[in-house]
Amino acid sequence: MSLQISTKGRYAMRLMLDIARYGRGATVKIKDIADRQEISPKYLEQIISELNRAGLVRSTRGPQGGYSLARPPEEYTVGSILRVMEGDLSVVQCVKDGEDFCDRFETCTTVRLWTKMSDAISSVVDNITLADLMKWEGEGKIISIDGTENEEPATSLDSKCILR
Repeated sequence: MSLQISTKGRYAMRLMLDIARYGRGATVKIKDIADRQEISPKYLEQIISELNRAGLVRSTRGPQGGYSLARPPEEYTVGSILRVMEGDLSVVQCVKDGEDFCDRFETCTTVRLWTKMSDAISSVVDNITLADLMKWEGEGKIISIDGTENEEPATSLDSKCILR
């Protein structure tokens, strides 16, 4: 079993964090986000379109146009953003759909395990906000996956580092 957030989900987090960091009362252009995050502008357009439809960002047209957060960073949880991009975050289908998915749901011993795992994931992503990520980033320490610490300021969220 592989529990992974897709590239689209990871890039959505980076995009939202970039808007939170650089927006602050103004709009942010996709091209600028793409340059800072080193992500294709076309791919970011697809992602921002979904975030816009979900009401997480606002679009402003015109020469000073771009995107801004629809609410303050404190009001966005990681879970709210990931669910727009990834859908339900349950580790297995039966936790999401119950009896509709599996005839053995009521008698299955492992469904309790899957439910606890899904609840643990939700507990983490639903209790960390964009504001928390901005704070972590401001602390300026990047802990690599291998455990080594780097004092350079954090500039993005990606699959190669963890901010502490």
